Amino acid sequence: MGESLRPDEVIAAGGSSSMQMRRFARDAALLLPNMVKLLSRLVKDARVPRRSKLVVGAALAYLASPIDLLPEFIPVVGLADDMLVVALALNHLISVAGDEVVLEHWDGPRDLLDLVRSTLDVATDLVPVKIKRLFRGMAGA
Repeated sequence: MGESLRPDEVIAAGGSSSMQMRRFARDAALLLPNMVKLLSRLVKDARVPRRSKLVVGAALAYLASPIDLLPEFIPVVGLADDMLVVALALNHLISVAGDEVVLEHWDGPRDLLDLVRSTLDVATDLVPVKIKRLFRGMAGA
């Protein structure tokens, strides 16, 4: 597989190169299936602590719940709480699993995984400290 591009590289190039845009679109399209595979493999991996798997389960339960901190009908902001909870749970699971285990289960390009991790880190920084503590408490960390 060819080299992946980060969104900032596409923007820095002025977004004018159709080849760069196609490569970025391809990588973005492959991200979701690769993330689903990574998460399902991590949840099945005995080396990942059970409590950390429960954090992901709690995040999924929150997504399925009709009760939200911010109602979905509020444009953009309504999805923000869901996205942040998911980012926090995913970041926790990937961090706890460790580089070796995550890389063993990752099918995509390494630089795309690095982009996912940096994006999750940024999203996690947006989560209020009280909620971070709650997640740490659930995970026993």
